[in-house]
Amino acid sequence: MSIGRLVSVNIGSPEKIGAKSFLTGIFKRPAGGRVSIGKEGLEHDAIIDRKHHGGPDQAVYAYFADDYDWWSRELGEIVAPGTFGDNLTIDGVEGRAVCVGDRFTIGDVVLEVTSHRTPCMTLAARMGDPGFVRRFHRANRPGAYFRVIAPGAVGAGDAIDYGRFDGERVSVAELMALDGARDIPPAMLRRALAAPVHYKMRQDFEERLARLFP
Repeated sequence: MSIGRLVSVNIGSPEKIGAKSFLTGIFKRPAGGRVSIGKEGLEHDAIIDRKHHGGPDQAVYAYFADDYDWWSRELGEIVAPGTFGDNLTIDGVEGRAVCVGDRFTIGDVVLEVTSHRTPCMTLAARMGDPGFVRRFHRANRPGAYFRVIAPGAVGAGDAIDYGRFDGERVSVAELMALDGARDIPPAMLRRALAAPVHYKMRQDFEERLARLFP
């Protein structure tokens, strides 16, 4: 295990965004004190579009300090924790190298990586840049979704024990590179399925293999 640090805990309220003024929970802001994390995510955090967000396998979204540092250099301005809709901003762990099945222990809370984040137009609207979805993809710095193995409460400054999954290691950067791919090599599909991936990804990859090998 290696030690990281929780830089910020971020929660959002429903807010309007974009020309059509639809509601979103992407505007996350640092919360003071201790914040409870349950099986469905952070207490009081707004999740509006539950078809694409939330649920047990993406209950918590984290982004990493090294990736925020990269974006700050890329954009020429400081990008603050929570900007990308992350619930947790984590330092001391290389974001792109995080793999499915890796576990982050923060006090009583245990989180397990399930998948990468696929950007959407809400993120582009949040950033004020219609081309930001493509830009985020090209950067290949997706952050990570987690399932909650053990609930509890966390706060900024908490130490993090980072435990690497000891099975097949498939990084969030590798998974993001597959977004939009019509054909994924069977070996890659099998690698991903050997890890505890998000249940929707598991279903998709199993169906792809079934079509290849009926």
